[in-house]
Amino acid sequence: MVADPTAPKLGFVTKLLYGAGSIGYGVKDVAFRSFLLLYYNQVVGVRAELVSLAILVALVVDAISDPLVGQWSDTIRTRWGRRHPLMIASALPAAGSLLFLFFPPAGMSDTQTFFYILVVGCCVRTFITFYEIPSSALAPELTSDYDERTSIASYRYFFAYLGGVGMAFLTLLVFLAPTEEYPVGQLNPGGYQTFAIVGAGVMLAAILFSSFGTLHRVRYFKLPPAREKIGAVKTLGQMKHTFSNRGFLAILSFGVLKYTSVGMTSALNIYFGTYFWGFNSAQLAILTVDSLAGAFLALFLAPLVSRKLGKRNAAFYLAIFAVIFASAPYLLRFSGLMFENGDPLLVASVFAFSMLFQLCGVSSAVLTHAMIGDIVEESQLATGRRSEGLFYAANTLMQKSTSGLGVFAAGLLVAFVGIVPGSDPRTIDPAIPQMLALVYVPTLIVLYIGGAGFLFAYRIDRASHEANVSELRRRDRSSAVNADEVPEPAQ
Repeated sequence: MVADPTAPKLGFVTKLLYGAGSIGYGVKDVAFRSFLLLYYNQVVGVRAELVSLAILVALVVDAISDPLVGQWSDTIRTRWGRRHPLMIASALPAAGSLLFLFFPPAGMSDTQTFFYILVVGCCVRTFITFYEIPSSALAPELTSDYDERTSIASYRYFFAYLGGVGMAFLTLLVFLAPTEEYPVGQLNPGGYQTFAIVGAGVMLAAILFSSFGTLHRVRYFKLPPAREKIGAVKTLGQMKHTFSNRGFLAILSFGVLKYTSVGMTSALNIYFGTYFWGFNSAQLAILTVDSLAGAFLALFLAPLVSRKLGKRNAAFYLAIFAVIFASAPYLLRFSGLMFENGDPLLVASVFAFSMLFQLCGVSSAVLTHAMIGDIVEESQLATGRRSEGLFYAANTLMQKSTSGLGVFAAGLLVAFVGIVPGSDPRTIDPAIPQMLALVYVPTLIVLYIGGAGFLFAYRIDRASHEANVSELRRRDRSSAVNADEVPEPAQ
């Protein structure tokens, strides 16, 4: 919570700098969700199921660090606040490990490559955790306003998509452009290495700009009382009590199913684009912009529908619309109503449906992210502890683990339908990618709609949130004599 009620409102520049840090997270995300499986499977030549298993294990191992980092960022006390020291320290190791991920040593066996992906992948994701978890937990400290939290969450998601989509667009259009040696640009190993070099530089700059650009707000934060030194058993007990919040469990349940489908979709998109729709790398580059366009429009749609319907209802309906738009192109193709491969209008049609899917999906994600911020005050009333880092860490752990499960499922599907390493999209049997789509679409629908139903267990609305904030301020005034001194940030 903002300590000083007279603190200036968050300006556009501060929101911009806060959100810009997610560019680095977006670069990491597109690497793992879109490029890593295709690179190691089709370019390096490792079996798809082995690559996807390495990615899954790396995500799960990395996810263990999330609550530890979150708990740490809730309790440390420095002149630069609780979050910023960890954010700044993460920049160089996160960028460096991403670089190594796409430069595997030559001559490794499949088993050795599996462990290389596992170890280096864990490094990338763990180091970015030291930025992403504290940065996410910074949001409830920047503002306690119901609508402004939705606004800054929108900026965060937009820049995450800007980082991921921007790098995907640049990679597909420039780095993976067809050459005489590689007429199918997606199979050019040099393009992926250039992606890693540029992506690492972008990640480093984004984290540092955002961290130092929001440092001035620390002076308006109130450090919570120093927590007593307790053992591991009591710490786990406190975490269990914190996570028993009904609204948070509803969001986690929604996220488990939703992000499994997100991980699967992200990993399969480049396969569908290459083998199902028959797009070249330039057309695939154009299609990456659909998610950025959707994320940009979500900057305006998410706050609008939140004010009209409330965060929970808006998140539910947007999730339903998202899955309708996502499955529509495939259902139309199976019905004979979609443009044929090679038709100039096919790219535009797929782009339109995908942009609407991203608009609704990102808006729904923005709202659930903001809903977690509102849970912080409700939980504080029940437990006496502010646990922003712990809540956002658990949410990120869920996203990583289930997205990893989705990537793993995608690898199994690719292997099951028979897309073997080095498959040429010009000669592959059309029945193979069609079978992939026939399995993918119903799975997507079940996961998305099934997950959205859990949101009805979330009960916080505008009125109850404002009541929670008022009660916390009343308690704070009554115990003002014991309040901690608010430190000035380091100069």
